[in-house]
This record gives sequence, structure tokens and C-alpha cells, in this order.
Amino acid sequence: MAQEQNKQPLGEHLVALRKILLRSVAAIGIAFVAVFYVAIDPLMNLITGPIVERGIQVIYTEMSAALMTKLKVAFIAGAVIASPYVFWQIWSFIKPALYAHEKKAFRLTFAATVFLFLLGVVFCYAAVYFLAVDFFLVAGENLAVPMLSVDKYVGFLFGFLIPFGLAFELPVVLYVTTHMGWTNYAMLASKRKYVILAVTVMAAFLTPPDVVSQVMLGIPMLILFEIGLAVCRFVKPRKQE
Repeated sequence: MAQEQNKQPLGEHLVALRKILLRSVAAIGIAFVAVFYVAIDPLMNLITGPIVERGIQVIYTEMSAALMTKLKVAFIAGAVIASPYVFWQIWSFIKPALYAHEKKAFRLTFAATVFLFLLGVVFCYAAVYFLAVDFFLVAGENLAVPMLSVDKYVGFLFGFLIPFGLAFELPVVLYVTTHMGWTNYAMLASKRKYVILAVTVMAAFLTPPDVVSQVMLGIPMLILFEIGLAVCRFVKPRKQE
């Protein structure tokens, strides 16, 4: 089946890819409109809850700031809601070009990728984000009255959650690089001290400049590295054709 797919003209692949892109964009657009007109206010209340509950006033300093922030949040939420359909479209495009064992490996890798990303976001929001908020509020006591701009606050929130989600993909990255033959268990194990240094630097780069969030990201990344290392012990490199 894979060989037959590879023999199809390039034009047919491009037409199929164009249809997938149009359907994906349409799905995200529909979800975006639905979120904006139905659920944007509860969603914004959920987002601003951590600071409103602490008695901090949320403001906006530009006429378009509130509307643009709502549009940004609605687009991100719409993309998340439409993502299963988008991923299904992508899968339908590449599935015919894969062999049976490759389809199984792709499904497992994809499921692990989604799960780990969501796990990282949930872990950040539940265990790290509130500590970071309290840290910054305490650091600013007796200096100024906190009145946070809604657009900058939302940017700060997403800038906090997304790096955690990406960092939790480390086991998948190790699996893929080992499967492709770019790394192996022995090499990764021998570089453990350099990995610790790299994780420390990455945690400092991905998180705001406070020790709490850096430690709370660094420790899970080291744990995930060890999990990925254990998985790599049993991964066989892909045969080169």
C-alpha cells in the first residue's frame, strides 16, 4: 500500500494536502466563532481567576486591548477544540504511505505526545503557576499597587503553560531520536551530567526569573529524562534502506 501511494503523481498529493488544509482552517474557524460567542466570558473568568481571587484589579490600557485579548483566547481555545479533527485529517493524509508496523508506532507516539503535552500544562497550572503568581506578588509588596493589564497577563499565562507542555515531550523526543539512530541508550546515559546542565539552563530560559518555577520545571524534566532513558533501552534503531 505504501509503495502504491508513493507512485501516485505529485499533483494528487498536493490536491489532497490543499483539501486537508482548507478543512482544518475551516474547523478552527468554526470552533473560534463558537468559543467567542458562547464561552469567552466564562473562559476569561477562569483565566483571570488566580489574580482576581487575590484582590488584584484587572485593567486594560488600550482601547482594543480587551477585545484583542478575547480574540486571542478564543482562537487558542478554538484551535485546541478543533485539534482532534485536524489531527485526524493529517492522519488520513499520511496513513496510506505507512506500513502496518509504522502505523502502530505512529499512533502510540502521537497518543504519548498529546498526553504528555496536556500533562505538562495541567501540572504547570495546578502545581506551579499559583506559586509563581504568589512569588511575584510578594516580591512587589510595599513597592506599588498591582493592577495587571489583561493582555499582558494572558500573555504571561500562556507563556508559562506552553513551555511546560513542550518540556514534557522529552521522553517522546528521546524515543524518536533513538528510533532514528541519532542517539542510543549508552550515549544518553554517558551524557547524564551534561543533560542536567542543559535542563537547568532550559528551565531558567523557559520560565520567568524566579527560583520556584525553575525548580518546578527542572525536576520533572530530569524525571522525564530518566523515563525516556529507560524507554530507549528497549528501542531498536530503524533499519537504514
